Amino acid sequence: MGVINVLDKHVSELIAAGEVVERPASVIKELVENSIDAGAKNITVEIKNGGTTFMRVTDDGCGIQKDDIKVAFLRHATSKVKMEEDLDRISTLGFRGEALASICAVSRLQLITRNINEDTGTSYIIEGGEEQSFDDAGCPVGTTFVIRDLFYNIPARAKFLKKDVSEGNAVSAVVDKTALSHPEIAFTFIRDGKQALKTSGDGKLLSAVYSVLGREFAGGLIPVDYTLDAIHVSGYITKPVHSRPNRNMQNFFINGRYVKSRTAMFALEEAFKHSVMVGKFPSCVLNIDLPFEIIDVNVHPSKIEVRFINERPVYDAVFHAVKSALMKFDTQKQAVFKTDTAFNDIKKFNPFKNADAVMGKTSEVAKPPSPQPQRPATVFDELDSIEPDFPQSTVQKPHFTESSNPFDIYSKEAVKAAKREDSFKHTPSIDELILNDGKTEQAATDSFTNSFSEPEPDIEVTVKDNSQPSLIKQQDDLKYIGEAFGTYIIVEKNQKELMLIDKHAAHERIIYEKLRSEKTGAFKQLLLQPITVTLGKEEYDAAVSHLEMFEDCSFEVEDFGNSTVIVRAAPQYIDAAEIADCIAEMADYISKGKTDIFTEKMDWFYHNVACRSAIKAGNKSSAQELIEIVKTLEDNPDIRYCPHGRPITIVMKKSEIERQFGRA
Repeated sequence: MGVINVLDKHVSELIAAGEVVERPASVIKELVENSIDAGAKNITVEIKNGGTTFMRVTDDGCGIQKDDIKVAFLRHATSKVKMEEDLDRISTLGFRGEALASICAVSRLQLITRNINEDTGTSYIIEGGEEQSFDDAGCPVGTTFVIRDLFYNIPARAKFLKKDVSEGNAVSAVVDKTALSHPEIAFTFIRDGKQALKTSGDGKLLSAVYSVLGREFAGGLIPVDYTLDAIHVSGYITKPVHSRPNRNMQNFFINGRYVKSRTAMFALEEAFKHSVMVGKFPSCVLNIDLPFEIIDVNVHPSKIEVRFINERPVYDAVFHAVKSALMKFDTQKQAVFKTDTAFNDIKKFNPFKNADAVMGKTSEVAKPPSPQPQRPATVFDELDSIEPDFPQSTVQKPHFTESSNPFDIYSKEAVKAAKREDSFKHTPSIDELILNDGKTEQAATDSFTNSFSEPEPDIEVTVKDNSQPSLIKQQDDLKYIGEAFGTYIIVEKNQKELMLIDKHAAHERIIYEKLRSEKTGAFKQLLLQPITVTLGKEEYDAAVSHLEMFEDCSFEVEDFGNSTVIVRAAPQYIDAAEIADCIAEMADYISKGKTDIFTEKMDWFYHNVACRSAIKAGNKSSAQELIEIVKTLEDNPDIRYCPHGRPITIVMKKSEIERQFGRA
């Protein structure tokens, strides 16, 4: 062991600061929590360049007494804990006394404060932990912290900071969470000179939710108010229909502190079980108030995780609170449904039915139209009102139904049927001219498979003969042998192996990869009514920083501000109700560093088109068709499985076959 040294004050403070201050958001969190503990009713947060060069937090709290200012910057100096017993009932957000000491150690800090009992204020400047000035100042009651040049004296730490946009979004997320946890405080967030958030501070949680998460989120909430023993759960949960593809909008607050609690998360999702689809998650803004004695908040440096003496009461309280709110919501829906049914029964009565019969007319009240499945509004809707200049009998307008794939009208069978109906002339419809310049969806895939789109005459190739091309690839010495059971291609490789290839699985995977590589650009459509999607701060940051990735997938997405993006175009095979989920899911993938952002819905489409377009097992195929498939597989060795996960090729070595015949 080397010589043991006692670190000097400066070095030890830099090391300790690393536990508390990771980025600008860490600084804002500590300062805002101090403002709340000081009893502030108005808090303003301002940052520039993501907070790396400038941060300011201003409050109208009680302020700091002049004699306590210097002491406040000493490590482990706090006004919130005095004795050991106080740690068992911590009711404040801050309590360790490390925040100010850590912040001033890695930045240039200025404090301007005036205590409620003092006539003048004080200005205190400290840089890198060293005092620069301590003077009187004129200021209102309250406290203002100005932080400049974070990590100016630790370049190695500054290198780990992300882009200004990302750091700014992290700060914004902290302000959002704090505003939701304290709706009684009016928060203002200013980012690079522009106001990004303003809450009313009227004490109503719904007002804070509206300001922070937007109108769309606030409009789909169910209130929660439930008490079990000494635990009170209140706030809002989203309606089951508004479930999301991830957990990023689950917000839990325990005694006014934002936390990540697996106990509360499991209870929430268990209560929603059988109410949301598999793979979807509920969102919430839930406050959990419980005795301070049964919770330990001193288990994580950032105080974002907590520990319960007994997790079961907390789980039960959250579960029953959410379940009760859902049951009440379901009861309200049933009451509305019954009212609507009674109203429909009244409308069926027609007092003029007999009068119509006397006048020789028949009258029948039309039944209420059955609800139609939702789909994105497209330019086709606007064109429906245009009278075409050609006979109506030749117009083939696409229509969508819930039970069939929207591209069924473009299947080979449908195209052939249309040709049989009008074999001598076909006038393209307006829709066909707009969609991919007159090309159909099937043509998009047939551009790759046109060489084997039509089966050969009834000739089944089972044994190779001299008239067939036998040498597929000279360097690998691949020889086409034939086809077994109308399903499996038989190929000899290097005179050492025998390959059996499932022709349908292979062709399906080839088409699938082609569709993914082309990004389905031919299937993009404009929306007459753009769709706004509210995202979490990290998702939003990822989305606006990689808008080109959405474009590659046939989405036209723009930044709409305030954690919201707007979708102006989408692939036409995605229903309107699914667009928001797709965008949220893709943004979540991007935020996690994934480059493959295809959603489950998009993959379903690729699978569906590839499966329908591929040659089928049992169908007769020409030797040239099968050889083309083998060539493609050889050029793309990574293709091993079909989109459904089944193997494409089985290889049998010559030695294994000889062993079976007793030759080895």
